[in-house]
Amino acid sequence: MTNLVVHALQVGGGTLALTSVPGGGGDYEGDLDLISAWAPGLVISMTTLAELVSVGAGELGCDIHRRACRWAHLPVADFSAPSTEISGRWPEVSAAARHALSGGGRVLVHCRGGCGRSGMVVLRLMIESGEQPEQALKRLRAVRPCAVETDAQMDWAVAPAREALAT
Repeated sequence: MTNLVVHALQVGGGTLALTSVPGGGGDYEGDLDLISAWAPGLVISMTTLAELVSVGAGELGCDIHRRACRWAHLPVADFSAPSTEISGRWPEVSAAARHALSGGGRVLVHCRGGCGRSGMVVLRLMIESGEQPEQALKRLRAVRPCAVETDAQMDWAVAPAREALAT
């Protein structure tokens, strides 16, 4: 039986959620079944390929696609924020996620433990969807207290709000 837990909240007209890496609890197929039943329109993976392979999820992208779901892989080292390269890919992934949410869809974000990196992305999407950073963080941590673990992750997550103030 899967140990995967989906921590969800309403954002931008849809449902945005974070979770740990599929297979991390030892039941990769059960985790995929749970994700498939939850029916996200997009899954965003924040783990590195080495992390995926270490839990038997090296084929996660293909397995997600086989379940008729879009997948975006934005690998970020544990406890880190996105590199310049990954940040450069963010606008396209963000637009797809916000489009899914605005249509009432579901977006699932995961990292190794479902806290830091996934929390960082969920917070950024909440802010990009129009929420104020402080209120968004409070709502996020109400469903996942460990969300956003480092200052670098927080800085990246709240960058859109800072940029808006600068203009």
